[in-house]
Amino acid sequence: MFEFLPLNLRNMSDHEHRCFNEFKNVVRCELNPDDPPTPLEEDVQSARNIPAFVEVEAHAVWNETGSKILALCESAVYHTGNNEHMADFNIEVLPEQRQHGLGQKALGLVVGFAKKHERRLLVAFSTDRTTASAVFLERLGARKGINSVTNQLKISEFDTALVQTWLKQSAPHKAKFKLGLLDGPYPDEHINDIASLYQEVANDQPRDDLEMEDMKFTPEFLRDIEKNVFAKGDHRWTLYLTDHSNGKVAGLTEVSWSPNRAMILYQGFTGVYPEYRSKGLGRWLKAEMMHKILNERPEVEFIRTTNSNSNAPMLKINIEMGFKPYRANTIWQVETEKVEEYLSERNL
Repeated sequence: MFEFLPLNLRNMSDHEHRCFNEFKNVVRCELNPDDPPTPLEEDVQSARNIPAFVEVEAHAVWNETGSKILALCESAVYHTGNNEHMADFNIEVLPEQRQHGLGQKALGLVVGFAKKHERRLLVAFSTDRTTASAVFLERLGARKGINSVTNQLKISEFDTALVQTWLKQSAPHKAKFKLGLLDGPYPDEHINDIASLYQEVANDQPRDDLEMEDMKFTPEFLRDIEKNVFAKGDHRWTLYLTDHSNGKVAGLTEVSWSPNRAMILYQGFTGVYPEYRSKGLGRWLKAEMMHKILNERPEVEFIRTTNSNSNAPMLKINIEMGFKPYRANTIWQVETEKVEEYLSERNL
């Protein structure tokens, strides 16, 4: 009865876009029940501007009239010159269609995609909002790679005195470092420095048991990401510190938001080069950003950020700011061969 049919995410018809948006909004509501639905046009632009380095294959199960997506299977590899052993997959099923074997049926598509691209390791994501996903992955023999938590700060509960305290503590650094703001895409004159910072600092973050190599953060990679981010209407602020003595970008912090969810702001990457750490620069950047948010984004009610459970330095800063757990996340990994054996044992 149920059959997965190919769905070209980059080139969907208007009808497919509408059904895709309706399906994703049901799934997103489970993940983030406090958020408003994502408008159709945002999903349209996101799909049409999937980064060039992403090769994705999707299949959907439709109802009998073709008016509704019931399940979706997405598999992806990233042609970035690293982690060529990995493939991501995401299987989503509407709540009322679960327990009908759709997830297992989708696994055949995932394995086929991974074998076509010679990827030996499959990677998937789950949260504590949909515990069935974790049960499903454990049944396959998947193991946890990274545990993380999405923390949320309620602006109404934030201690504004903390900002002033951290800004006063950072005063001595102002003679050595210059604070700068990037509003929107990275300017050409800064993108090489920012790519270098990402390359060293982002790869320095804990990966726990996830069998993942260092990522390559090139200017081209960052531009591809930006194309998707800004095409769907997001905004981004980047605050950065430059060392007066050598002109080097010492660290930065970023936040982003969608006008479609103006009450929610996302704290993204915050990083400081190793040689500049233990000086309070991270707190300075966070304090300056909070000061800017409080004064220029009064509509913001919540700030969310995700950190690995083992990233103690960043968690410490967030806890001091008043962030509290909002959602627990896990990245899972399982060998392609093991999933293939699982399917063979069940004649799937």
